[in-house]
Amino acid sequence: SWLACRTRRDSLESRCLGTRWGFMNRAKPLLPVGAVVGLLLVAACAPDYQPKVESRPTQGPATALSGETATAVFAGGCFWCTEADFEKVPGVVSAVSGYTGGTLKAPSYEQVSSGGTGHYEAVKVTFDPERVSYEQLADYFFRTVDPTDAGGQFCDRGDSYRTAIFVEGAEQRQVAEAEKAEADTALSDDIVTPILPAAPFYEAEAYHQDYYKKNSLKYRFYRT
Repeated sequence: SWLACRTRRDSLESRCLGTRWGFMNRAKPLLPVGAVVGLLLVAACAPDYQPKVESRPTQGPATALSGETATAVFAGGCFWCTEADFEKVPGVVSAVSGYTGGTLKAPSYEQVSSGGTGHYEAVKVTFDPERVSYEQLADYFFRTVDPTDAGGQFCDRGDSYRTAIFVEGAEQRQVAEAEKAEADTALSDDIVTPILPAAPFYEAEAYHQDYYKKNSLKYRFYRT
């Protein structure tokens, strides 16, 4: 599913069933539509939910010399969740929570969450391009967020929880724009996730890093 956990249930059904996962691309569905949507919602909201990272030829900046890594920055709402999602991906070396896109230097969590800084909660992903491509990561990102929501993500509301992809150079921009266009084709509502130039990235406080590992019970309760 393109959606991790839609709160607007009135439009969940049409989006979930219209994606390229093809759950309902058959003449006679195996389950009633309502049941399928319910199953999708439960699966998507689970803390262990992970859409498949599709294997396909790369188009963008996925090649590098042996032993080198590359980075990508994604804002997907709460960085606890975005970090946890990306660290599940084979080929991802690390995912670091932080703040980017705003005007305040070295902001604190309290400053960002209170609004007015322009910063997004974001994650800097370091990955091995020989194992996973930037294209695959961008595709994966769009499948773990609601890119049609301009006011935040799911239960987290406010500017700091908006979605965005921060790109470094023309190649990343080309790939990110292509994945955005593909998501726009798959969903009925307009995609509001902007593709923005890379900005200074400030690491979040230590207690935010690997929150899903350090506070697994609280994290699972939050995410479900």
